[in-house]
Amino acid sequence: MPAIDAASKRRVLEKLQTIESQYALLEKKLESPDVLADHKAVRDVSIKKAALQSVVDGYRSYQTMQREVAELEAASGPGGDRELAELAREEIPALNARMTETLERVVAGLVTAEDRKIGSVMMELRAGTGGDEAALWARDLLEMYQKYCIKRGWTVDTLDFTPESDAGGLRNATINIKGEGVWSELAFEAGVHSVKRVPATESQGRVHTSTASVAVLPEPEEVDVKIDWGNDVEEFATRAQGPGGQNVNKVETAWQIHHKPSGIIIKMMEAKSQQQNREKARRLLLTRLFDLEQQKIHAERSSARKAQIGSGDRSEKIRTYRYKDGIVADERLPGQYGLREIIAGELSELIRDLIAQETAKRIATF
Repeated sequence: MPAIDAASKRRVLEKLQTIESQYALLEKKLESPDVLADHKAVRDVSIKKAALQSVVDGYRSYQTMQREVAELEAASGPGGDRELAELAREEIPALNARMTETLERVVAGLVTAEDRKIGSVMMELRAGTGGDEAALWARDLLEMYQKYCIKRGWTVDTLDFTPESDAGGLRNATINIKGEGVWSELAFEAGVHSVKRVPATESQGRVHTSTASVAVLPEPEEVDVKIDWGNDVEEFATRAQGPGGQNVNKVETAWQIHHKPSGIIIKMMEAKSQQQNREKARRLLLTRLFDLEQQKIHAERSSARKAQIGSGDRSEKIRTYRYKDGIVADERLPGQYGLREIIAGELSELIRDLIAQETAKRIATF
């Protein structure tokens, strides 16, 4: 881990003091009767508090050691007990080393703390090049992420699912994932996923290359995005449709939204009730508008900033899954990973390596 210079250390300590104050406010919120009466509010505040806890605990430990060093330095000065002063001078170097290690560990947590505070994301998957095989591959990716979410204890809600009726795959799907660490971990999955394998329909045994794209968007709190629902939005109930466009029911349970300024159109029909589809459609609109604003911000920043999590070009290939060799190669990492484990939802090692790599990059910019 890169050493922290004096100027960076000062900025880090100021940031840590701010985070400690934020953490104290979150603790107070969890004691509020109004928050405790709202299950959703308790969950959201708890996720934010948990995201900051390790950083705050480390900072408080650093502060404790800082006070101990000050006491030892005072005891080692002239005019005091000579034997006690000698013991104090012997202890100071070891304690300073522990302080440095603690601060470096806290900084590693600090650079991802803001990401970990986001406890809800929208993941969109789309079949890419490769015809029916691409649709099957998109379905396999969706199942891989669902398995990983189960292992992490996250909740998954399907907002949109358009099957590819001829192949049994999917054309596109949107899912909402909630839980501690969802953005800090799943943000790395945005991009093009390429698969090299022999399709079930291939009679000659030839390896085909197919792709599917994944977008991962942080779901904002409503205060982050301002929408003039009365003037800028057209929304209405409609009937749900199945493959080929046929109506799947005679009741208008689906909900469609058109955001006129951006041109975004969303049709939600996975839920059984009109009210649920309306709520999900509005949440997805907020998320997509938030993402548009974030893209504008990223476009104005330097190329170095664009290399950070979530700001890369989603059209870029990030990973290749090679069935013949039984390996998965991530374009951003030097190593390889077992295909069987990855497809089974064992993504923890790969994601941990990506987080470590990104953490080192961010620390280097302090």
